Amino acid sequence: MSVGLTTSGGQGDVVTRHKLKQRPSNVTLKVTMAVTGTIFALFVFVHMVGNLKAFMGPEDYDAYARFLRTLLYPLLPYEGGLWIFRLVLSACLVLHVWAGITVWLRGRKARGKFGRYGAKPKSFFARTMILSGLLILVFVVVHLLDLTIGAGLSSQYYQPAVHLGGDQVQIHAYENLVASLSRPWMAIFYSVIMVIIGCHIGQGAWNTINDFGGTGPRLRKVWFLIGLLIALAIVVANGALPMLILAGVIS
Repeated sequence: MSVGLTTSGGQGDVVTRHKLKQRPSNVTLKVTMAVTGTIFALFVFVHMVGNLKAFMGPEDYDAYARFLRTLLYPLLPYEGGLWIFRLVLSACLVLHVWAGITVWLRGRKARGKFGRYGAKPKSFFARTMILSGLLILVFVVVHLLDLTIGAGLSSQYYQPAVHLGGDQVQIHAYENLVASLSRPWMAIFYSVIMVIIGCHIGQGAWNTINDFGGTGPRLRKVWFLIGLLIALAIVVANGALPMLILAGVIS
């Protein structure tokens, strides 16, 4: 983009042009958000499928947790595969938050003190994407402290996994999950955040198809429907789990 600047002088008008470039471009930032958001949404969905093991009892859920820690062993060391997933997801989360806040700040700066008149108003979910994203980031930190690291916010009954050598692991994932979500405030917090995640993913699916340049009405509807179904599955399955534990149905 270029802007013409005109100055008056004795010999006439002199026009100079200054190229105003932003790096990275908004297009790059939006594609970054779309790609990292899709990766994170798929992870949450797969994680939800794993959490369904809790409905089957402690043996199945602990077996799932043990599988994650010994993934690709002995090709990778103990928890090597799990740490690869953690690092990739952490990078996606950082990039997603950075790109989203950068685009938002640029938009506010470009708009200045002037409002938008005559434009179609954004939906509530679109207007609160930054807020819901920050709340999800808080949840990730709480979740790590609660059930992964076992520090600060974890229950008093938290028991860390013990590597016994090779692919043998003494694990208490089911007991930790039940102990954590038996606390009313934590169960409610988890359930509310699942609703927020579902709304964020649903709106994100619509934003993603726009950022990837999808213009066909059928493609847009199919993509949005897929995102909506994933969001609903996450809200129902992951949101119900804390409530069922709190109610004593899962214990």
